[in-house]
Amino acid sequence: MATIGVCRFSLPLLLPLFTLLLSLLLTNAHALAPPRFTKVPVDQTGVSGGVVSFVCQATGDPKPRVSWNKKGKKVNSQRIETIEFDEGAGAVLRIQPLRAPRDENTYECVAENSEGEITVNAQLSIIREDLLPSGFPNIDMGPQLKVVERTRTATMLCAASGSPDPEITWYKDFLPIDPSASNGRIKQLRSGALQIENSEETDQGKYECVASNVEGVRYSSPANLYVRVRRVPPRFSIPPTSQEIMPGGSVNITCVAVGSPMPYVKWMLNSEDLTPEDEMPVGRNVLELSSVRESANYTCVAMSSLGIIEAVAQITVKSLPKPPGTPVVSETTATSVTITWDSGNPDPVTYYIIQYRAKSPDSKYETVDDITTTRYSIGGLYPNTEYEIRVSAVNTIGQGPPSEPVETRTGEQAPASPPRNIQAQIISQNTMMVRWEEPEEPNGQIKGYRVYYTMDDSQPMSLWQIHNVQDSIITTIQSLVPQETYAIKVLAFTSVGDGPFSEPIHVKVLQGVPGQPSKFRPGAVADTSIELTWEPAYEKEGIISYELRYSEVSFGSQQMKKTFGPTSSYVVEGLQPNTEYQFTLAAISNKGIGAFTNDVSQKTLQANVPKNFTVKWATKNTVVLAWKFSVSRSSYKCTIEYNRQKMDVDARQLRVLITGLRHNTTYEFRVTCQESMDGGPRHRVVARTAPLILLKKPKLDLFAESDSTLTMSFPTVDIQDVKNFYVVVVPLRKTAVAVKNLKNPDELDIEELLREITPKRRSRRQLAQLDQKKPYITACFRQLPSSFTVGHDHLHSSCENKPLEPGQQYVFFLLVELNTTTGKMFATSPYTDTVMTPERMVDPLPVETGDGLIWVVGPVLAVVFIICIVIAILLYKNRKRKESEPRTKCLLNNADITPHHPTDPVEMRRINFQTAGMMNHPPIPISELAEHTELLKANDNLKLSQEYESIDPGQQFTWEHSNLEVNKPKNRYANVIAYDHSRVILAPIDGITGSDYINANYIDGYRKQNAYIATQGPLSETFGDFWRMVWEQRAATVVMMTRLEEKSRIKCDQYWPSRGTETYGMTQVTLLDTIELATFCVRTFSLHKNGSSEKREVRQFQFTAWPDHGVPEYPTPFLAFLRRVKTCNPPDAGPIIAHCSAGVGRTGCFIVIDAMLERIKHEKTVDIYGHVTLMRSQRNYMVQTEDQYSFIHDALLEAVACGNTEVAARSLYSYIQKLAQVESGEHVTGMELEFKRLANSKAHTSRFISANIPYNKFKNRLVNIMPYETSRVSLQPIRGVEGSDYINASFIDGYRQQRAYIATQGPLAETTEDFWRMLWENNSTIVVMLTKLREMGREKCHQYWPAERSARYQYFVVDPMAEYNMPQYILREFKVTDARDGQSRTVRQFQFTDWPEQGVPKSGEGFIDFIGQVHKTKEQFGQDGPISVHCSAGVGRTGVFITLSIVLERMRYEGVVDIFQTVKMLRTQRPAMVQTEDEYQFCYHAALEYLGSFDHYAT
Repeated sequence: MATIGVCRFSLPLLLPLFTLLLSLLLTNAHALAPPRFTKVPVDQTGVSGGVVSFVCQATGDPKPRVSWNKKGKKVNSQRIETIEFDEGAGAVLRIQPLRAPRDENTYECVAENSEGEITVNAQLSIIREDLLPSGFPNIDMGPQLKVVERTRTATMLCAASGSPDPEITWYKDFLPIDPSASNGRIKQLRSGALQIENSEETDQGKYECVASNVEGVRYSSPANLYVRVRRVPPRFSIPPTSQEIMPGGSVNITCVAVGSPMPYVKWMLNSEDLTPEDEMPVGRNVLELSSVRESANYTCVAMSSLGIIEAVAQITVKSLPKPPGTPVVSETTATSVTITWDSGNPDPVTYYIIQYRAKSPDSKYETVDDITTTRYSIGGLYPNTEYEIRVSAVNTIGQGPPSEPVETRTGEQAPASPPRNIQAQIISQNTMMVRWEEPEEPNGQIKGYRVYYTMDDSQPMSLWQIHNVQDSIITTIQSLVPQETYAIKVLAFTSVGDGPFSEPIHVKVLQGVPGQPSKFRPGAVADTSIELTWEPAYEKEGIISYELRYSEVSFGSQQMKKTFGPTSSYVVEGLQPNTEYQFTLAAISNKGIGAFTNDVSQKTLQANVPKNFTVKWATKNTVVLAWKFSVSRSSYKCTIEYNRQKMDVDARQLRVLITGLRHNTTYEFRVTCQESMDGGPRHRVVARTAPLILLKKPKLDLFAESDSTLTMSFPTVDIQDVKNFYVVVVPLRKTAVAVKNLKNPDELDIEELLREITPKRRSRRQLAQLDQKKPYITACFRQLPSSFTVGHDHLHSSCENKPLEPGQQYVFFLLVELNTTTGKMFATSPYTDTVMTPERMVDPLPVETGDGLIWVVGPVLAVVFIICIVIAILLYKNRKRKESEPRTKCLLNNADITPHHPTDPVEMRRINFQTAGMMNHPPIPISELAEHTELLKANDNLKLSQEYESIDPGQQFTWEHSNLEVNKPKNRYANVIAYDHSRVILAPIDGITGSDYINANYIDGYRKQNAYIATQGPLSETFGDFWRMVWEQRAATVVMMTRLEEKSRIKCDQYWPSRGTETYGMTQVTLLDTIELATFCVRTFSLHKNGSSEKREVRQFQFTAWPDHGVPEYPTPFLAFLRRVKTCNPPDAGPIIAHCSAGVGRTGCFIVIDAMLERIKHEKTVDIYGHVTLMRSQRNYMVQTEDQYSFIHDALLEAVACGNTEVAARSLYSYIQKLAQVESGEHVTGMELEFKRLANSKAHTSRFISANIPYNKFKNRLVNIMPYETSRVSLQPIRGVEGSDYINASFIDGYRQQRAYIATQGPLAETTEDFWRMLWENNSTIVVMLTKLREMGREKCHQYWPAERSARYQYFVVDPMAEYNMPQYILREFKVTDARDGQSRTVRQFQFTDWPEQGVPKSGEGFIDFIGQVHKTKEQFGQDGPISVHCSAGVGRTGVFITLSIVLERMRYEGVVDIFQTVKMLRTQRPAMVQTEDEYQFCYHAALEYLGSFDHYAT
């Protein structure tokens, strides 16, 4: 076999060979490259003393080295530095500070590597600061030192100016920042600021902002950014809590720990890990335990690189407590038992429950709970009664079984009631037998009885004879005086004492004479009779008759006698009504008359009282009530109450007409007459007014003939259920006064009209002789004809049609009787125009002889009459029809019913564009506004919703200009547009399409067209248009009803300068002044239009208290705002410009309320429905929500109720004098009335939610003084403690600042910790105390501060530092430290010591000084938090302090005073503020004293 040679190489020999080959390959594949510049430095112009940087970067292979030379040499100076880039090749040459001329030079950047070297030059120029060109960059705002948490966003600000606008770049640690290289994490904003998101530790450093333009470059001062990396050791934010559970129960224990880095959390039981190592959660771990049978300690462990912490939760398996030991009676009295017992439980017991009952078959256990001791006295027991008592224990699981009962008997007492049924009988000539029954309430063992007797019962009991009896209820008494009458009383006694006497009985010492009748009492009572009943003393007494004596219970009245046969009752008749009588009775036998009973009194009933109250008839505005009542000599008063109104009537009238009611409305009339004024029965009558029909009056045509006949036509009447139509003629007296005072058709006596209807049966001559001075019915129809002639028979009329009197004035109306199930109901039309029949020129002659005369006189009369009619028609056409409304007198030539003002746009709309909605919702009389609003809001706002929904949305108009493409961006909301017919048209700008457009409409006010402009909140692109509109409309007032941002949404852009001057379009706007108050802000601007020399002042009023949701809870702040707007708007100014966001909702509210308040000044009605309808025809969606519609009603209601109480400071003295006078028609002063008006609005209980929760109630010092939910101070809740967020305290707005004060009660011992927690959480460092700790012997406030050494209140350690005793107050200073984190603050307490325990201080001067001192200290030392003020309840003196603080500040700034509205505003935030009339008056007098301290008001 041939052998083949094999060549073998070892591996160590091959490796160097491979390496060599590989390097050769790579060298050939990767070509080397000389340096190339990627960024070349540019020439720079710097400012002497400033900074410049030249940036130079290059690339190449290998990586080039970049350096800088000056004049061919390496730069070398303390001021000139080269900074190399961290990555890539490059270097920055930085020169600082620049020195001229030595630094002015050419600088060379050199980039070199093994493949070559390149250079590039840059020139530096330096200018002195005082020689800089005008456009040289300037840094207006440079970056500031900033500390930011890691991962948070840091923004370094920069703003620069120059010409041209400089470009801004940024440097960090002297190297340029390239935002594009950060993947969007670092951005340079348009403003020039540098924004660094998700910041990292590498972002920490020194930042500079650089502004450069063609003129040069300028650097900001450098600012450090520190990125804070929090390193916090673990701590428990929710430590595990120990719990008690029933055996076999389940429980979850939560453990939460925090820290940085976040810790891992695990559970352990003893040394056993309950959480697997690989499943250990971060931050939160919930241990779920089920079927737990044994108590154990579970440990929660939290661990991070910074440490390990532990917390233990004790799970106690607990059962119900065991029964306590049998109670032991330690003491008894007649009404109480004291027991002690052994707990019988090794584990803690929360409290004990005692159950006890009297030992009788049907008695139930009474319970006493919450007993925390093992000894207790049970009170309120019955004497001498056996009781059974047992005790059970309660723990956190529940109530355990009761102990064995103990039985005991209460002690005895003297009897509580007298012996019963005392009877006496004569058994011999001088002996009587007396018997009785045991008392109902013996209160122990009766030991015996005492019988007292005397012949003279007027003597004191000590002089009566006494007969003692033991162990018996019958006895005999001897040695009596024959023929005499004795009075007898009996009492029972126990071992403790005597009980009360029985009522006396009488007995005559004569054998065979009957005993005193028993149970003598009145029975049935009538107005002239009284029944009496009784029982004989004994059976078989041989009574043959009775004698009754009686008399009126009045001085000197005569006694009468009646004798009648044996009976047990008798009716005394012939008595006077409503009179009290007294009666006494004796029985008579053959032996004589017995003893008389004690007197019994009874009053007869009121005799003649009104009754059978019914509804006679009703019309749309009236109801007639009638009743039955016998004739009475003297007046007899009844009071009728309905709808919060009262009227008195004399019952002799037998009926009453009630006017001024609302149509189609159900009323309840409550009648109280004299006999029931003291709370007796009332009569109740329910009636419904007629619906609103027959709105149009009948029309009159010219006289058809000369015989006083007249034709009238009727409007079509579409009414169901009509019974009859009647035409009513009303003759007028010839005086003007009579015409004016003519009753409304509804108020005529309709019953009398119908009673006197004349059937067709008399001759025309007879009819002419009837009394035609009274209204009468001239026609009756089942169906209404289209026309009818007065004085001519009508085929379908069932009544006599009388001819009219010549030369007489008349009006007519149509009366309709409706079919109803209850009572009679009528509807009436308005009166026709007034007409006068032609005068008869000569005495009437028989027709046969008068034909020729008629031909002469007739034409003359006709011509005269036609002229009169033409004049009347012309006059009539100049008048406008007015809608019938409640209480309106419907007579055309009555001045009262001409339209209030044909110039009022709402009235004009009612006349010209009457909708069904407007017809059904006429103006509301102010006197009925409260009742009307209450009706609307009943049944959860049912009627309000219906009324609001029925308002015409008015969307039938065009809005072409809003829809143009060029104008669409000018609308804030796509669906809120400006109608074309009412839009505000701006003066167009040449060549700019749509420049006449702004989203704004004219809105009419009361008696004034275009009184307002409603517009949207301006957009940034419409600022110029908005100010152009203000200028062109000559507006002086802008009302802003929104904040710029609400609920994180932009509602309106800021269209005014924050300071200085801004130019918007062609208008320069300069801010002159800003006044920020608690609920609104007033800004004053100066306007100047380009190309005009005129300057104008405009005020903007911004209401800041409208809530994000819904409407304000109370209208008070809004009305104050509105008053300020009205006061400041000049009378000759253009429209008030109002806007919110869309310019429809809140704007609509403002306009309606303002217009209605203006209307109220001139008229006695409001027309909310009409005005909203009108506004919606001028701008869409005006008054956007039902809530807003309701708020309008509330605001007007309050404005009407409260009136205007604002007074100029200089007039305060005379105003107070006026208030001190007694008001005409009242019995009280103006001051009293004003104070009472404050109390009209009572708070609904739904306003006190937290305060009424059972676990919070004990924290209220007084049950009726609690904080409203909306304004209460909420504390931070403590986990697991119910109600820990509650304290009886309310935030109160100041004059300039919302929540400037906290009004609170004087702390209780139980709420002291909460009080300190409130001060700390709200940063309140000033406390005002207006009471002593005790006044009038009662605690007014617990001492909530330490006097000498520090004390701890929950989390807070309070150290007393100083106490200053001033003449009228004590100032105490405390250092308060939060023990949780060691932070400290100084809290100052001012205790006013000069307030008397009763009433108010005599002078306001000291209190005013005190208020000043508190506020000065707040300005000097106080934090931003509120001043906390308390007295005892936190409303009376507290209210005075805050009221005067606001009033005095307002007086200083505005020169006006309004105590009423200030207190009213306070009462919307906390009930009963300024509690008494004395305190209210004190506010006035103190304000006056304050005024006296100003010289400029003294005149």
